[in-house]
Amino acid sequence: MKLLILSDIHGNLSAMEAVLGRVGESPQVDAAVLLGDVIDYGMHSNQVVRMIQDFPYPVLCSIRGNHELVMFTQDYSRLSSDRCRLCSQYTRSVLSDETWAYMMHAMWPSGMQEFKVDGKKCLAVHGSLEDMYWKGIKPGESSPGYAQYDYVFSGHSHFPHFFEVFYEADCPETRNKKKTVFINPGSVGQPRNLTPMAQFAVLDTGTGAVALEKAPYDIAREQEAYTGQVHDFYRSRLEYGV
Repeated sequence: MKLLILSDIHGNLSAMEAVLGRVGESPQVDAAVLLGDVIDYGMHSNQVVRMIQDFPYPVLCSIRGNHELVMFTQDYSRLSSDRCRLCSQYTRSVLSDETWAYMMHAMWPSGMQEFKVDGKKCLAVHGSLEDMYWKGIKPGESSPGYAQYDYVFSGHSHFPHFFEVFYEADCPETRNKKKTVFINPGSVGQPRNLTPMAQFAVLDTGTGAVALEKAPYDIAREQEAYTGQVHDFYRSRLEYGV
């Protein structure tokens, strides 16, 4: 099975369109995994949700991120700045009934979910086991809590990563090692690795191949939607990937 792994779309419609265009150029994916923060920062949260609902393949897993969480709780205290808090409050004010229904019923009601694919035990977590909403996994993470999983999919940091950890295990056939593969696809709509492109990952569970992908998109077109609703930082950062 080929999985399209997406995180932190953040209401960026042009970036999401670029991802689907790129995926359409390659062998068809079988299902998608969504790691949260579909909404906020960008001006097209409602349109992105509609696009997800029209995906041409099933969504195997969809979890809430910290930006969905604050929409429900209206507790903005853990957001990083006043401009971020004001942006999230604006986003909440314009969410459609359809988007609220999607967040309520189609997204798993926590920041993590376990599931199986091709006999592999998977964990989807927006942040980490340490804090499922607010603290991301760093490359090289080796907490024993992840040892039970074959794949750990995470987001939140907006920095892509792919690494493997080999835990001790009682299995002479594998020389007493158990492998866990960690994948962060990066951010579709708000990358912060100085690469101003839509970023995502594709996993082939049959071969174990992982592709961290980047797709250019029409940044200027997306910026046109910012007309003073939120701090201009959220418009300008798209040019630099910060």
